[in-house]
Amino acid sequence: MKIDRERLVETASRLVGVPSFTGDEEPAARLMVELFESLGLQVQWQQVEEGRANALGIWPGAGGGKSLMFNGHLDTSYSGREPWLRDVPGFQPQAFERDGRLYGLGISNMKGAVACYVEAVRALQDAGVRLRGDVLIAAVCGEIEKTQQGEEQGRQYRGYAAGTRYLVSHGGVADMCLLGEPTEGKVVLGHFG
Repeated sequence: MKIDRERLVETASRLVGVPSFTGDEEPAARLMVELFESLGLQVQWQQVEEGRANALGIWPGAGGGKSLMFNGHLDTSYSGREPWLRDVPGFQPQAFERDGRLYGLGISNMKGAVACYVEAVRALQDAGVRLRGDVLIAAVCGEIEKTQQGEEQGRQYRGYAAGTRYLVSHGGVADMCLLGEPTEGKVVLGHFG
């Protein structure tokens, strides 16, 4: 089995290139549907609210195995339009490589992980591997640390796992789930993200 680095960078760059500030993740979810369809995955679209959606791709297994979900959020902490970030290249919805690393808005939290999920399924398919259990890729909205309070109301303030809560309450569940949250390379059993 081989990971295609060039293909992975292209997928991650496409994701970074779609602005998806909390409350406006639907365009990124539409890109995920396109990617899922290119892999031949079954697709479930979950319209969480206007401008916000989850995209779930399912690669059916051969049967008799446990299901595994890769879950990742599409929303970003910043839009890149904030005055203090306007001229900072790594906080813009445009990917670029420097010294073998990919930079851009949301790449580390967590569009890079979502791209890795897609490439992992592609690599398994390319190698002719068929798992017994289903593999699910959940690209969700509304994870970032925002909440409504006082005058700050509306979809851009509905974070804190709003998309994942919607996902699981509407049928997006698996026996096991992995999240590629940034944890400094450490495997953890639970993570706030």
